[in-house]
Amino acid sequence: MNDPIDYKSTLNLPKTGFSMKANLANREPARLKSWQEQDLYGQIRKARAGAPKFILHDGPPYANGDLHVGHAGNKILKDIILKSRTLSGFDAPYKPGWDCHGLPIEHKVETKIGKAGQKVDVATFRKKCREYAQSQVDGQRQTFVRMGVLGDWQNPYLTMNFKMEADTVRALGKIIEKGHLLKGVKPVYWSVVGGSALAEAEVEYKDKESFSVDIAYPVTDPESRKAFSAAFGDAAEGDMAVVIWTTTPWTLPSSQAVSVHPELEYVLVQVGERKLFVAEELLTAFAARAGVENPQVLARAKGAEFENALVDHPFYDKKVPVILGEHVTTEAGTGAVHTAPDHGPDDFRVGQKYGIDILNYVDDAGIFRQATPLFAGEHVYKVDEKVLDTVEAAGNLLSKSKFTHSFPHCWRTKTPLIYRATPQWFISMSKQHLLDKVKSEVPKVQWIPDWGRARIDAMLETSPDWCISRQRTWGVPICLFVHKETQELHPDSINLMEQAAQKIEERGIDAWFEMPAEELLGADADQYQKVTDTLDVWFDSGVTHYSVLRQNEELDFPADLYLEGSDQHRGWFQSSLKTSVAINDVAPFKQVLTHGFTIDGSGRKMSKSLGNVVDADKAMKQYGADILRLWVAATDFSGEMSWSDEIINRVSDSYRRIRNTARYLLANLDGFEPESSILPTEQLLELDRWVLDRAAQLQEGILSDYREYRFHTIYQKLHNFCVTDLGAFYLDVIKDRIYTCPTDSIARRSAQTAIYHIANALVRWIAPILSFTADEIWEFLPATQGSVFLSEWYLDLARLDAGAQLSADDWQRVIQIRELVNQQIENKRKEGVLGAALEAEIDLYLGQGDYQLLDRLGAELRFVLMVSAARIHSAYEPGVDTIEVKVHQSTEAKCVRCWHHREDVGRNSDHPQLCSRCVENIGTSGETRYFA
Repeated sequence: MNDPIDYKSTLNLPKTGFSMKANLANREPARLKSWQEQDLYGQIRKARAGAPKFILHDGPPYANGDLHVGHAGNKILKDIILKSRTLSGFDAPYKPGWDCHGLPIEHKVETKIGKAGQKVDVATFRKKCREYAQSQVDGQRQTFVRMGVLGDWQNPYLTMNFKMEADTVRALGKIIEKGHLLKGVKPVYWSVVGGSALAEAEVEYKDKESFSVDIAYPVTDPESRKAFSAAFGDAAEGDMAVVIWTTTPWTLPSSQAVSVHPELEYVLVQVGERKLFVAEELLTAFAARAGVENPQVLARAKGAEFENALVDHPFYDKKVPVILGEHVTTEAGTGAVHTAPDHGPDDFRVGQKYGIDILNYVDDAGIFRQATPLFAGEHVYKVDEKVLDTVEAAGNLLSKSKFTHSFPHCWRTKTPLIYRATPQWFISMSKQHLLDKVKSEVPKVQWIPDWGRARIDAMLETSPDWCISRQRTWGVPICLFVHKETQELHPDSINLMEQAAQKIEERGIDAWFEMPAEELLGADADQYQKVTDTLDVWFDSGVTHYSVLRQNEELDFPADLYLEGSDQHRGWFQSSLKTSVAINDVAPFKQVLTHGFTIDGSGRKMSKSLGNVVDADKAMKQYGADILRLWVAATDFSGEMSWSDEIINRVSDSYRRIRNTARYLLANLDGFEPESSILPTEQLLELDRWVLDRAAQLQEGILSDYREYRFHTIYQKLHNFCVTDLGAFYLDVIKDRIYTCPTDSIARRSAQTAIYHIANALVRWIAPILSFTADEIWEFLPATQGSVFLSEWYLDLARLDAGAQLSADDWQRVIQIRELVNQQIENKRKEGVLGAALEAEIDLYLGQGDYQLLDRLGAELRFVLMVSAARIHSAYEPGVDTIEVKVHQSTEAKCVRCWHHREDVGRNSDHPQLCSRCVENIGTSGETRYFA
């Protein structure tokens, strides 16, 4: 008896060096090294030279601290966009940047070497700041590069580079030249910890516990009592006081007036022996705070009747006027507002109207100066109790409690802010109608998502003059000279700023601080004072449209896209918009894309204080960068971006599905040489033509999604294509044909041709997202050269045309019928009737339309349904289109090569274990297939 023949060698089994196991955390660094050695980014720039440009301008992260997955989300989004635009044929360079000046870096350096000018000279301090910032840039850069983000990492823009510092000064000069600079004393947000002014963009709101107090301002001045008597009549006799409500008792030493609204109705109420003056709308709330039951209203009058009446300060021996202010509301309080022009914008404005100047009691560190009666040397954070004790001792404390409310904090030091009136430099929003011009640019920009437009509009609606001066050591100087007597700018300021910029370009910001005034002013030096304030860091980054986009030949102005987190509507988006309109009269961007914050699985925003921050380096060591990248793509960035173990595990499962699909495609291209093996579309089997049509449709959607930044939709489409169209149908069906048909047969080459086209398209679809994996796939694709990132979208996906025998709708119906059959087979397997699906034979009872459709498939229906035999029967009834599926186990012998159970197994005596089809496939040019 002859030994059984081993037919395995006659099969075309999958074969590829592309690993099933990704091992991303270990493999990616080696691939990254290869990119760097071959200068992949430089190659892309050369390949795209002369192509239309797409400029995404990088908003600079701050050069301080380790990066977390939120930072990764931002940079990966940018990289996905730029890679997709590169694949679309654009020249899309990426110039990354860092914000390097400012308070946090000063704080870090202070903890190491002490304060500038005290324990160390300022030049040494700035040198240490520069070194620290550079170390942070180096660390963050390494992490960004590890993410697979391609860019000009060896030449990033740093706001502390001498050329950028000089260009920042030049940008200020252009703004001054346009007439937008203003010097004035105004209340600005002040950090007593940082000892510096802050702009609106540097303010965040956090809960704070504050006092809630009602305080009496007695009416004792005889002439003023006449005004109250004129308004209230006899009810104004006796002890009387105006009631104010405040949450900042520390501002009471600076109280210089009481503001009331001219149109509000005020009442005089009897409370004990005293008659109190409050707004009628707020009487009930005041009475509740003060513990007054059923307050008796004695008289009413409009606020306008009390203008210029005098009331007593609650603890100083002085009188302050009642003034009229439109800022007074009935949202809270008493309708009478204690007014300290030093410590509030509304107070300052109404004070100016009435000629009330500031007192300047509080110094840079939040300490009351020696000129402050009763409270000299006290800190504003700690003085509230002492102030209220003083008010109470004077008999003017009517209520006292504490409450928690949202309060402005410095977003760098996380400490509460105060308003403080100090001499500062401002970019005026009204002087040259700048705010109106800025607002007019907003509708010309595409805001993504749409709500970004409403957010920026709201930010601009009440935008005050921008305080750009800071009292810091580490920052770009405001290179101005001011006349010592008149405080006017030097008449040649613009030219002097350019001279200063040239010196800064050579030596850095030290050049300005160390330069004697005589060096630029000559004999005029004794008449002028050199400004030593530094610029707000938001100005540094805000003018990068000038200092980066305008100064680099490979970039363009305006940028096509700015992309940052949603907090940048009050930050970088706004500072960039204002400075660009001030300099150029146009917005610096055509599109602005906003992404949400990163939150944990419990919905909490990631923060160091909560201990829920996920370090980006650790995440990549655990999962690999491509999993991180796929998480970014899978997330709808228009909302919050959630990170949890469950989410990442789900993303990892999706990654494995995509990778395994790619591996299967590659494995079945073994021996396929495109030049000689590829078939023209008209020679392809119907199923192969369908899958290419499906891929072509999918590509149209994916490219549209890339253009419109719908990355989570791309993720869903890719995953569905791999799982449903390929995994559950196409690749399942062609397995028999590609394994069992002769190597060079049309049936097999047709499937390989389709697989080759799909693999070429798929590797490009995923390249912007799964960059490391796509680059690895590219190496195993037949006939590829260079890098996938040097290619463009694959254009050889043929659509179904009139020559196809089955339409896309026909195939969709076939798939639906196949799913019904699979359900019935699965039921039989659960019952123990069947093992493998190929043990099944089926009978289908069909309506007319389905019968005609499946009849066209003929004998190949069994390959589509993946059963050993499939018979169709007409069960046509008018108006009825039901399907009946009958499944039974085949009684025929099993072919050892294709595993089908066929009646012709053993008919060939040379191959008694094979069916006739397999005999044909191993001995001749093979069977002929038309459909599947």
